Amino acid sequence: MKTETVHNVTLPKIGYGAWKIGGDTQPRPEWDDRSLAALHSALAVGYTHFDTAEYYAKGHSEELIGRALRERNVRREDVFITSKVSPSHLSYSALIKACENSLHNLGTDYIDLYLIHWPTPSMDLEDAFRAMNQLVSDKLVKHLGVSNFNLRQLKQSQKLSETPIITNQVPYSLSDRSYVKSGMLEYCQENDILLTAYSPFDEGKLQSNPKLEAIAKAHNATIFQIALAWLCMQPRVITIPMSYSLRHIQENFRAMDIELTKTEMRQLNGL
Repeated sequence: MKTETVHNVTLPKIGYGAWKIGGDTQPRPEWDDRSLAALHSALAVGYTHFDTAEYYAKGHSEELIGRALRERNVRREDVFITSKVSPSHLSYSALIKACENSLHNLGTDYIDLYLIHWPTPSMDLEDAFRAMNQLVSDKLVKHLGVSNFNLRQLKQSQKLSETPIITNQVPYSLSDRSYVKSGMLEYCQENDILLTAYSPFDEGKLQSNPKLEAIAKAHNATIFQIALAWLCMQPRVITIPMSYSLRHIQENFRAMDIELTKTEMRQLNGL
């Protein structure tokens, strides 16, 4: 299994993203059986990093992750859980309460990595990090990070956080490289920060083309596996694809084992 290590934190190159587990912006109990089956499949395949948020199905995604871990008798220390606080809860007291709710939903005593889900123009980042730092001090959270932050906001977060910022979680894929163009990837690579790529298939917009198809054929892989392998080959980049399908869950996980050549990386970089 390929991993990345920053500040004594080691994470697999590919984790399981839990958006659409248990619902979307609202809980959808009718999705529970399919969601639990997907989580059980991911655990059986070997996923150890699960990424969720209080925003996902209004906390129901967190509840189902906790339930799946209990049903499979997974030791808490054998998995790494990331969750996120919504921008409406960035005041000190609201953020503390949001984390407590996420802990309750997950049925755990701590969250491995806690992120601010996305920034807002009116947020008081100093107050938010006062709460985030307190959560670490109280051992309710082990590590801190951000999501959807631009470079200026990330640097400001580094100054406010009493512990290293572990990641900035942003959209990044073969077809969406906006955060590379902004200098974010280079900054993360130079400052021991993981860039966690969400939507690695650009929300289904990833298009096939002859070069991508040829590389996939050479590795007996799908174009989606190559898209993940391309991310995995980059230093300080991890990714969190989501799927309900056991076949796709397995294929996504196996993409870590694909070794792309320098020539193939250049071709993919040039797409």
